[in-house]
Amino acid sequence: MEERNRVQVKIYGQEFTISGELPRDHIIKVADHVDRSMHDLAKSLPSCPVSSLAVLAAVNCADEFYRSIDNFNELKSKNQQLEKDAQHYVQLWDEAKKNFLQYKEDAQSAVENREELQQAYNEKMAECRELVIKIKELEQSIEGLKSRNESLNGRIAAREEEKISSSAIIKELEDKCRDMESSFFDLQMENIQLKGELDHIKKSLNK
Repeated sequence: MEERNRVQVKIYGQEFTISGELPRDHIIKVADHVDRSMHDLAKSLPSCPVSSLAVLAAVNCADEFYRSIDNFNELKSKNQQLEKDAQHYVQLWDEAKKNFLQYKEDAQSAVENREELQQAYNEKMAECRELVIKIKELEQSIEGLKSRNESLNGRIAAREEEKISSSAIIKELEDKCRDMESSFFDLQMENIQLKGELDHIKKSLNK
């Protein structure tokens, strides 16, 4: 069993011995509060008997007590609401952290995808540059081929002209050959005729 404190106090000029389990300082504080309350009432009600002052002081103390209980209950209710709000905010904070981590992962993934896309873009650009170089080389080759084709066309045209000229010469030579053949035939005929005449002359001489 806890030891009870016996405290000597003075309330409105009268001494009282209060015994209780509460600390000595608390008992003195309560007694001082009742004493101040009675003196305050006595200032407002100077002709009021001490017993009535005591009752009124008790009523005021009871009113303060119940007001304190009401305030306590209100504060308790507010504290419960604050606890609920705090729990709600904790949940919101957890969701915000979760969303932030997801956003961070998405951002990291986007950065990686961007790097991959940048690398693919750089590779395609390198391929395009190589194609441009090859196209220029092909264009140069085509220009060279065009030049060679023009040269060949010129040579072919020259050959065609030479061919036409050769054909004319051949035709002229063929005409000359035919003329020579005709002249040779005439000479042969004349030779045969002369030979016949010569034989005739020889036969005439032998007679």
